[in-house]
Amino acid sequence: MTMTRGLLETLPPEGRARLDGIGREVSMPRGARVFEEGRPADRFWVIRSGRVALDQHVPGRRAAVVETVGRGDLLGWSWLFPPYLWHLGAETESRVEALEFDAAVVRSLCMSDPVLGREMYRYVAETVIDRLHRTRIRLLDLYGPQGSGLER
Repeated sequence: MTMTRGLLETLPPEGRARLDGIGREVSMPRGARVFEEGRPADRFWVIRSGRVALDQHVPGRRAAVVETVGRGDLLGWSWLFPPYLWHLGAETESRVEALEFDAAVVRSLCMSDPVLGREMYRYVAETVIDRLHRTRIRLLDLYGPQGSGLER
């Protein structure tokens, strides 16, 4: 299961126009920390070019990369769900061009425009499901019966 359409393409034209009006073009150099796990999730991005590694803190070790996102992908979904704290960290793997959105402004738009809100929540939920699915596949590759020594 892979998502083929980006956030802006899935929104109704009116919702897309409203988001276009508040998005801000940003550029991030390679190696930039975009956000940290456990910190306030006050923004999100739609990646135009480049790649960003999503990582998880591992006590006593370097953060473990759990996913990489790129062109057309949504960077960040924690901004939509209380308590609005990042579940992962993020660092650019290359120069990144993106559209940046203020989370509070977009949440307010979603509340005032139920059609936009429904589509935003649907898209973010599909993003979370897609990433969970890919994570489960990677876990099976690492710990599945073929690698565990267990008989099936």
